[in-house]
Amino acid sequence: MPDFRAGTEDGIRIILWDVPGRSMNVLGFEGLAELAALVDEALADPAVTGIVLTSAKPDFAGGMDLAAFSGLRARGPAGIFAGVMAMHALLRRIERGGADPAAGRPAKPVVAALTGTAAGAGYELALACHRIIAADGARVRIGLPEIRVGLFPGAGGTTRLSRRLGAMAAAPFLLEGRMLAPAEAQAAGLVDEVAPAAALLDRAREWIRTARPADLVKPWDTRGWKMPGGAPYSPEGFMTFVGASAMVNGRTQGCYPAARGLLAAVYEGALVPFDVALRIEARHFTAVLTDPTAEAMIRTLFLNREALEKGAVRPAGEPDRSIRRLGVIGAGMMGAGIARVAAEAGIAVVLIDSTPEAAAAGRARLVAATEAEVARGKLDAARRDAALERITPGAGPAALAGADLVIEAVFEDPEVKARVLAEAAAAAPEAVIATNTSTLPVSGLAAATGRAERFLGIHFFSPVEKMALVEVIRGRATGARAVATALDFVRQLRKTPIVVNDARFFYANRCIIPYVNEGVRLVAEGVAPALVENAARALGMPVGPLQLIDETSIDLGVRIARATRAATGAAYPDAAVDAVLFPMAAEGRLGRKAGAGFYDYDARGRRTGLWPGLAARFPRREAAAAEVRDRLLLVQVLEAVRALEAGVLDEARAGDVGAVLGWGFAPWSGGPFAWIDRTGAAAVAARAAALAARHGPRFAPPGRLVAMAASGARFYPD
Repeated sequence: MPDFRAGTEDGIRIILWDVPGRSMNVLGFEGLAELAALVDEALADPAVTGIVLTSAKPDFAGGMDLAAFSGLRARGPAGIFAGVMAMHALLRRIERGGADPAAGRPAKPVVAALTGTAAGAGYELALACHRIIAADGARVRIGLPEIRVGLFPGAGGTTRLSRRLGAMAAAPFLLEGRMLAPAEAQAAGLVDEVAPAAALLDRAREWIRTARPADLVKPWDTRGWKMPGGAPYSPEGFMTFVGASAMVNGRTQGCYPAARGLLAAVYEGALVPFDVALRIEARHFTAVLTDPTAEAMIRTLFLNREALEKGAVRPAGEPDRSIRRLGVIGAGMMGAGIARVAAEAGIAVVLIDSTPEAAAAGRARLVAATEAEVARGKLDAARRDAALERITPGAGPAALAGADLVIEAVFEDPEVKARVLAEAAAAAPEAVIATNTSTLPVSGLAAATGRAERFLGIHFFSPVEKMALVEVIRGRATGARAVATALDFVRQLRKTPIVVNDARFFYANRCIIPYVNEGVRLVAEGVAPALVENAARALGMPVGPLQLIDETSIDLGVRIARATRAATGAAYPDAAVDAVLFPMAAEGRLGRKAGAGFYDYDARGRRTGLWPGLAARFPRREAAAAEVRDRLLLVQVLEAVRALEAGVLDEARAGDVGAVLGWGFAPWSGGPFAWIDRTGAAAVAARAAALAARHGPRFAPPGRLVAMAASGARFYPD
């Protein structure tokens, strides 16, 4: 079946996008050829007075088909460039509306009627039309998110949006991938108007009938056009582009070729006529698509993430286990956050705590937090109210009766957890019981429930409403029903699950703790804290290890250290870290929440600079930035390999998705396993061995890495 089909109503050709077997349209090269044939036919037909491009699905389009990217890469640079230019040629024909001044043929109006979300290439197609009309809807989002997966808009979106809005105004959408709701998109200039979904096509037809010749010529095709906000060598443009260059390099640290390529395409394109600018955009897009960064990010953040979200590791044969009623024990930050995202997904939630007042206070905190989001326009008030109505505060385990799933989210005390888990199992005998523990082995907690086969870990990351990753932890006795229930629940929340096997700290915390500990070790050795933090950012980490400790709180680090030391005894490896953290905690330097930690803070909780007291306590020594970077990077990578080697991870795919989404591991790399493939196992093993010789066995290359170095094997052979 074709991806596009067309029909004519009162002289207006309606081209419907409807990719078979897909919940959302995506653009592939076969579909592109179909669209080109339909557009060319409509433009050449004298009986057709105008064209509406729309969708037969609730959403308009989600971007390019991933198979198209793979096909493009296989063609090599020349083939990529030719394929992109073919797309430019079609969109340019749409933009010109078939006008042929030499033959006296005027342009025909072309309207993009966006039935719902329009992202990536779908929105780039709309940008080539003469009018963009978006259907209103709470879940509709419009924009160009390509930068988030290591690409930039290469189907003319970079050139058109920067000329439509000006480079400065277009920056949030091009460089950050910001997506907007319809009304916001209209206010920002991304769309021309918003209409009720039921009236969308009528409004498109009406505009076609009333369009004037001037409406069918894009501003950049008119004589004397000037770029909004100024061209690069105007006074205004000079300030814009110099500032943009500094901003991009400051944010990306040079790790993301797509950001550099995008900025170059906008800058160079602004100096030349529009058609030349499209060729420039295509050349930079070709360079980015052939870079290993794009391949790694597409694989991890598109292919592998989507596969996990669609149930790639869900136990076979299990019926649908979607949750209708959820019980949450603990109305603190984590428990209330879990209750919120579940309620927003349409699930009825009972939120209990030790007293009715404590449970009500947890719900009240949600009301206050969401009120602020509504006031800032980040949350729809009606949707917020509907979600809050689904949360019922209560006290005592009896309120959990009838729950399909119960999640325990009390503080990290094994005895307290055992008590509340036993009570939950008795109150909800048919439910799957889960713990949100971030550190304690799940198998040890399972005994309290009396039904270990229906017990597991569901580890959310903080803040729950923002973090996409959820770790589903199988205990030694966890059965298929419990795993399927957890995965179906995570799917309902529209989050990304990885399934890991039980061990202390599971996977994400197992890798992030060595990262923050290595930062502390470096400080204890006399390395300048600013070098530690900047080295981490130069790797592409979202925050340095010292800032991360401050954000999560130093006293939490102390509690984890004490619990780990109690569990490991003489094998405890982090006494040097404790020598820094314990005295700071004793002095009340607990991190941001206390207004003092590795950083100093002002009265509003903003960082004012690194604490000068560190220099007095740990005399400075010279250190090579390259070695600091290697230590911070490899301590995470090697622990990820050990997790795979120990069976905590079943596959590299989950490890890469979990690393990027869970703790922000250098997204440009695609994750620790993708980074090893990119660097070469032999080179990684050699760097690790050199660090081990200087700094100890925590850098010793694991056996699996050594074997891969000898054989030349890869985690992703294809």
